[in-house]
Amino acid sequence: MEIPTKAASPEKTQPFRTRLLPKRVLPPEEIAKRKAVKAEFGARCRVVFEKLRPQLIERYYNWFIAVAPDGEEYLIDPSLEGLVEKIRARYQDGMVKLTTYRLNETGVCGRI
Repeated sequence: MEIPTKAASPEKTQPFRTRLLPKRVLPPEEIAKRKAVKAEFGARCRVVFEKLRPQLIERYYNWFIAVAPDGEEYLIDPSLEGLVEKIRARYQDGMVKLTTYRLNETGVCGRI
């Protein structure tokens, strides 16, 4: 019995590529800066959410709320999908900075 020397599949002509663009490595300072900006934005939104929660929690318990820190604007919907649709309709240019919460005692959907 003879052992075949070549594989049954044809040989690849090009190496397998996993990235279309070259890998970009961010310096640790840039990563720290981005985390700080994100944390500051979240803190500003949390302040607005804490102001709105007592007014809205009884009527809209467990609904989703998207909060903008500047101007204290918010959008509210019982489902996350509906909230996303409202956000897309309101901010059609795609430039939107909101934080989403759940109207309950903690402001989150569950525990991990």
